[in-house]
Amino acid sequence: MGLRIHFVIDPMGWCCISMVFFIWLYNSLFIPRLVLFPHFDEGHISVAVVIGYYVASLFCVTALVRASIADPGRLAQDPQIPHTEREQWELCNKCNMMRPKRSHHCSRCGHCVRRMDHHCPWINNCVGEDNHWLFLQLCFYTQVLSLFTLLLDFCQYYYFQPLTKVNEELFIFRHELALLRMSTFMGLLMFGGMSSLFYTQVTGILTDTTTIEKMSHCYEELSRPRKPWQQTFAEVFGTRWKILWFLPFRKKQPLRLPYHFPSHI
Repeated sequence: MGLRIHFVIDPMGWCCISMVFFIWLYNSLFIPRLVLFPHFDEGHISVAVVIGYYVASLFCVTALVRASIADPGRLAQDPQIPHTEREQWELCNKCNMMRPKRSHHCSRCGHCVRRMDHHCPWINNCVGEDNHWLFLQLCFYTQVLSLFTLLLDFCQYYYFQPLTKVNEELFIFRHELALLRMSTFMGLLMFGGMSSLFYTQVTGILTDTTTIEKMSHCYEELSRPRKPWQQTFAEVFGTRWKILWFLPFRKKQPLRLPYHFPSHI
């Protein structure tokens, strides 16, 4: 399954994703110039720390971009329904289109999405069957990058030795304290928010329940564990190879399952 581009025209969503991108850009631009490179030049940190920070940053922004532009699972205008699966489809009462069960109509995007979890303004896109795995990676790598940034900010305050080769005329060194405080504030905000979101997403996958289903009347029925955790995660990520669950550069292939699960959405 290739990556199909999906673009949502929503000014509020553009504002939210611009804020997320600004935080990523700020920490990817100022933290290396203020902490990583100066201390690496003076031998206080190893090259592995520098490479690790940029790998986390690259994986984070890749998951962000792909999750925001990937088709979440929008249904075709005239879907071809296999005869053996017709009982697993239902009519949407908002757009009058046939859709698989566990799909949901997004009022902001204006169409139905297969196994829709929720509409996220922070990526300006729905989270559905085809991009849920990218959204999970975004949550995970945002936590990693935020925690990495907070550790560097802490070390800059209390652990690293003072720099001997510092150009005090440079903007980043003249305003070092303010820049570090802003970085710490954004790191705490992103780490706390993403940790809570990541926890709810993981528990939803473990119980085979979407966010919309949790908020609906069928929560009690759908919240019981029905499959092994390896199976539910493999369905989301499109592969049983666990190492591939952490790579945002690949293409997702749908898992063909011999069974279906009912839904009341």
